[in-house]
Amino acid sequence: MAEMASIQWFPGHMAKTRRMIQSNLSLVDGVVEILDARIPFSGRNPEMDRLVKDKPRMLILNKSDMADDSATQIWINYYRSKGYTVIKADCKSGAGVKGFLPAVRNQLLAELIKKRESKGMTGAPLRLMIVGIPNVGKSSFINRMAKSKKAKVEDRPGVTRTKQWVKLGDNVEMLDMPGVLWPKFEDQEAARKLAFTGAVKDDILDVEALASLLLEYLYKRYPEALKDRYKIENGSEGFELLCQAGRNRGMLISGGEVNTERAAITVLDEFRSGKLGRITLELPEEEQK
Repeated sequence: MAEMASIQWFPGHMAKTRRMIQSNLSLVDGVVEILDARIPFSGRNPEMDRLVKDKPRMLILNKSDMADDSATQIWINYYRSKGYTVIKADCKSGAGVKGFLPAVRNQLLAELIKKRESKGMTGAPLRLMIVGIPNVGKSSFINRMAKSKKAKVEDRPGVTRTKQWVKLGDNVEMLDMPGVLWPKFEDQEAARKLAFTGAVKDDILDVEALASLLLEYLYKRYPEALKDRYKIENGSEGFELLCQAGRNRGMLISGGEVNTERAAITVLDEFRSGKLGRITLELPEEEQK
């Protein structure tokens, strides 16, 4: 079994974001939490329930094009059973985002809209706070909805650093908040899954250990993906799998030794970009044990 040092990361701007969320809650009617569909449990900030309190909540399972579709449906059913409004989407391509505003009006804020209409308040805009962990696709979602490039988009965590209001058509306004992690990763298994997907910056991690752990997981759950991409036929220990992947890709240095750092970077990049296929790293029944 590959081993890795404890993952902890909580930059100062994250603490600022937590305070910003609390101070701006009174300005919005509901909170939309964007999740990575590959890690719908590990990618949820455990502090968000405390921060958001009783505001109506919607979950968007983003990057669903890279997640196992049957697993995504299991997660949708699970969270709906918990009382959340839930949709799936791929914010980069736009798949599923058309269902957002109908879900807001017909489910998330249906009671508020009905209450306002009974009081003749039909012109008041619906205001939503958009939250989520770094690199989950908040800015891509907002730009897709606004049909603009108003929010910064880069494939790395920590790009959005300040709040910004974005007006949509249909009398809806969204408050984009910076991505926020939490003060301490009590659950290191969840921390590793965050690292697999790129929510934690690689420059604080041992990429070879991280890639080895990812390969161990994939070999157990999605062995065909490793066979198809890296010609891995057998193995169980992560570093051994990493060496196989590097050797089969021709990533060798002098003396025929495998360049494991290069192999690790390749494995992580190809997983994060969806080149290994549609993969989900967790299911509800596993997280409740």
